[in-house]
Amino acid sequence: TQQIYQELTQAIPADTLVIWPESALTNFYQNVSGFLEQEGQQIAERHGGFITGVPWRAASDSGVTYHNSIASIPLDPGDGNPRVYHKQKLVPFGEYVPMQSLIRGLIPFFDLPMSGFTPGSPQQPNLTALGHTVAPFICYEILYPEQVATRSHDADVLLTISNDAWFGTSAGPLQHFQMARMRAAETGRWLLRGTNNGVTAVIDHHGQVIDALPQFTRDVLYSEYHPRTGITPFMSTGVWPWLLLSGLLIGLGFMLRNK
Repeated sequence: TQQIYQELTQAIPADTLVIWPESALTNFYQNVSGFLEQEGQQIAERHGGFITGVPWRAASDSGVTYHNSIASIPLDPGDGNPRVYHKQKLVPFGEYVPMQSLIRGLIPFFDLPMSGFTPGSPQQPNLTALGHTVAPFICYEILYPEQVATRSHDADVLLTISNDAWFGTSAGPLQHFQMARMRAAETGRWLLRGTNNGVTAVIDHHGQVIDALPQFTRDVLYSEYHPRTGITPFMSTGVWPWLLLSGLLIGLGFMLRNK
């Protein structure tokens, strides 16, 4: 896997933001830090940026925790900017096991490796890359309008990485992609989307697809994005006024239909 990503990345030109998808390497950063830091340094020497999904192991006085994370590499470039984001909204039975004290040990399926992640804090700052502030979202976090709107206030661009292999050839990855496009339109920000086998794409601030790769294709998507700032009406109000308006319109429709 390392060789595949390394060969694909070597051909990418200078002054480029390189994005690898969710869990690009199925190993903790702490175990493959040498490889990732070397890749990040080589990209930095070409005046580029490097962001990748990677599992994370953190040790503290209270013990060891594991996270599904996204990191801007090199991890410590000396500028003091945030470099790691831990996923907040975890997938039940995929990334954590509800009531695990009762279930683990009884059903072998729930003892799979990397199925015991800890959610990250909602107060985590956004990432930085190539002088831009990047609002990161891992997998289905991009489906939460409130979370995306909140993190977008000081962000120049949205970034989401995903592993849609769970869904196979079903409509799931395409539905996931459609919902991600809505977040770009709601926040007026460009969205960069990198996936393992789903739809990798660049989406503009109107939610329109600028460039995309087809599913199940090993390739590099070359495109561009434009940093944007400001606050949209949706970012100011949140989702509830729009839900209320939708409910009123539906209710009005039923009233008119029954007359």
